Amino acid sequence: MKIVNLRTMRGPSFWSVKHYRLIVMKVDLEDLADKWSSSIPALAEQLPGLLPRLTDAPPSDADKAILKKPPLTAEQLTDGEPLGYVLQHVALALQRTAGMPVFWGKSYPAEHEPGVEFVVFAYQEERAGRMAAEAAVQLVDDICQGRPVSIERTIEELHEIREEEFFGPSTWSIVSEAASRNIPYIQLKNSSIIQLGYGVNQKRIWATTTSYTSHASVEVAGNKNRTKAMLDAAGVPVPNGTTVYSEDELREAIEELGFPIVTKPLNGNHGRGATIGIKSWVEAVEGFKAAREHSRAVIVEQLVQGHDFRLLVVNGKLIAAARRTPAAVTGDGQRTIQQLIDKVNEDPRRGVGHEKVLTSIKADQHTQDLLLTQSLTLESVLPAGQELYLKTTANISTGGTATDVTDLVHPYNVLMAERVAGIVGLDICGIDLLTSDIAIPLNETRGAVIEVNAAPGFRMHISPTQGLARNVAAPVVDMLFPAGSKARIPIFAVTGTNGKTTTTLLLAHIVAAKGYKVGHTTTNGIYIQGVQLQSGDCTGGQSAEFVLKDPTVNFAVLETARGGMLRSGLGFHTCDVAIVTNVAADHLGMRDIYTVEDMAAVKGVLPRTVRKNGWAVLNADDDLVYAMREKLDCRVALFSMDEHSPRIREHAEHGGLAAVYEEGYISIYKNSYKLRIDRAAEFPVTFGGRATFNIENAMAAALACYCYGFEKDEIKQALRTFVPSGVKTPGRMNVYKFPQFEVIVDYAHNAHGMEKFAQFLEATEATHKVGVISGLGDRRDEDTLAFARIVGRVFDEVILRQDRDLRGKTAEQLRELMTEGLRLDAPDITITYIENEMEAMDHVLQTARPGSLIVMFTEDIKSTLQKLDEFEAQIATNHG
Repeated sequence: MKIVNLRTMRGPSFWSVKHYRLIVMKVDLEDLADKWSSSIPALAEQLPGLLPRLTDAPPSDADKAILKKPPLTAEQLTDGEPLGYVLQHVALALQRTAGMPVFWGKSYPAEHEPGVEFVVFAYQEERAGRMAAEAAVQLVDDICQGRPVSIERTIEELHEIREEEFFGPSTWSIVSEAASRNIPYIQLKNSSIIQLGYGVNQKRIWATTTSYTSHASVEVAGNKNRTKAMLDAAGVPVPNGTTVYSEDELREAIEELGFPIVTKPLNGNHGRGATIGIKSWVEAVEGFKAAREHSRAVIVEQLVQGHDFRLLVVNGKLIAAARRTPAAVTGDGQRTIQQLIDKVNEDPRRGVGHEKVLTSIKADQHTQDLLLTQSLTLESVLPAGQELYLKTTANISTGGTATDVTDLVHPYNVLMAERVAGIVGLDICGIDLLTSDIAIPLNETRGAVIEVNAAPGFRMHISPTQGLARNVAAPVVDMLFPAGSKARIPIFAVTGTNGKTTTTLLLAHIVAAKGYKVGHTTTNGIYIQGVQLQSGDCTGGQSAEFVLKDPTVNFAVLETARGGMLRSGLGFHTCDVAIVTNVAADHLGMRDIYTVEDMAAVKGVLPRTVRKNGWAVLNADDDLVYAMREKLDCRVALFSMDEHSPRIREHAEHGGLAAVYEEGYISIYKNSYKLRIDRAAEFPVTFGGRATFNIENAMAAALACYCYGFEKDEIKQALRTFVPSGVKTPGRMNVYKFPQFEVIVDYAHNAHGMEKFAQFLEATEATHKVGVISGLGDRRDEDTLAFARIVGRVFDEVILRQDRDLRGKTAEQLRELMTEGLRLDAPDITITYIENEMEAMDHVLQTARPGSLIVMFTEDIKSTLQKLDEFEAQIATNHG
């Protein structure tokens, strides 16, 4: 078997609106096409042993769709399952084995390709998901073919990917808390920075530093001497000590302070380079050298006796406290220290890195050096009951443990912690102190604050080894998004076969006229407050995220095409208003979409993402679009070009909101009332009412804005001031009036769009109508013929050209198809073949008859408009 295609979904998609992070794999089973697992006994014999996590049951809080499906067992494999279903579960189990708890998936045959399966499954980390897909195919194929198999290296690599790319426990706790409050998040590219919220309402976190974390405060916390001086001046107990730069200065410091001492780097963090409990000169030199690996300056302090505690302050309030214990083992008189470590690591709570609540203990060089100071090695056997610390610091990441003591902290110590956070100036502050009893004031136990941490880890509080877990992320999100504040910005999203771009532009214009700072995306580019920042087809998920990440935008209007939904899913999870203009035959046969019904299922993803109180604005004249309302949980508004539409009448009678084109007006039905927006002919985009397709687009835009709460007169005024042009609507009904003839530039590129354009053309007077047009290589032959047939019917003359990208067909094939279609209803039509688009333009401009209308259906919109501008300037010069 082999992978034919591998796609990564990052948002709602054709395969699932609810599950955003999916791998979509298309697999050719080749010689295994007709086989099920029951015909290959080796699958049941080997898979459960290789992947014990194959039989994992989903967690109880998993969605019902997951819980309905049982895990894959040896019995199921023996009874018989499709190989696509086996691949799905193997890919999921590989990820679970590497510490990524994913369960959802589905698999089914490719309808038009015998022996090919679609395998869809969830991933936690994109790179891990793609690797799991490839590894699953290789593993199952190897077993089926009787080849030897091994998955150890694959699991190791998946573990490595998880540790490199998955959010750390602190970040994940904040992101999860935000998500539970319906606050969206985006991981900024090539960084660990997470954006919470959209547009102007966004806040950012980087681990546990936030948009409110002061750089100056981080600098203070990072300089231990400065921190200690500030705290000492404020009456906070701190250890006696000094800073040294050489062994001579170290000796002088020890003479003053005496043993035991602590050495640590001046600018260190996470306990790196720190050595505690030094009792001899030899140990002191080793500690000095360890600290020097991280900082030129080394702090030397008197050792403060007591237990290690971490107090967490968020937004000026103590939130949690934990007692930390370094990684340790207890002797039994029989096992070696290494064997004791191995025994401790058998605890199911311990795992690799941040994979689980606790981290496995590693007997690294630091541990071995520590043992050496006690004349021990990893092969030494400890007496029964003797406890041995394996690290000099109590960090959870090095195998330490934590006990929650939040409810035991004395009020004096609470106040002290909150004062320390305020003195240093940190919004999120971890305070490390040593004391014999946290329930007694620090000044009475002779304890001391030994360190202040910016970006403190949350793991010890959200998953303590003992005691009550604390939701320390909640106060962080409360701080970032206080009650009543907004995290999102409004999102209007538009899809459909034709009319998407114009409807998007109309919406953006209406919204901007209302005073919003709009970001919008179209097939022409990305625009922020009317300024084009990227050009090209920008209708996919990444373009949507571009707008939602912009800190100046407070309203998003997003054109959403089928390609993006099939390629990677939507760039947002929910929207406020979704508009579906229509569904027609276009791009069929591409990306496994073969029928108009399939295309409707793709387009139907968008309205299913509308929030519960939002609106889906649907074309009631299109059967497939009208049917979409049946799957929606949001409110539905309908629009129609037929004022007598029974669908509109029924919808309005049941209290629904609708818009119709009646008696030359765009009107809105609300309950039993009719609200007229304006005469459609007053809107420049309709070209005096001749461009009925733009009446439909204007009606959809007006209804969407009315649903959202815009006033009728605001919508009317905005539509009256929207004037199509090469700048505002490039490639969409751009009109150039020359002295002897008229030119229109448009983008109609399929039969449905051309049929709409033909209605406009038939209502437009001209002595001679010329079309400059090409066929598209990524359309079915029948679609190209239908498209060309309409062109032949409405033009007196056609200049047939070719796009630069032939999209899979040869120039000769396209020429023959287009010529055949053009002559189906107009056998005598004049056809001139000029392959190059710019040369075709030159020809038609030079040979245009007086009174004629030339329509250029262009691929290269920018160059076409530029040439027409130059031609216009040349005529003006000649007549000057």
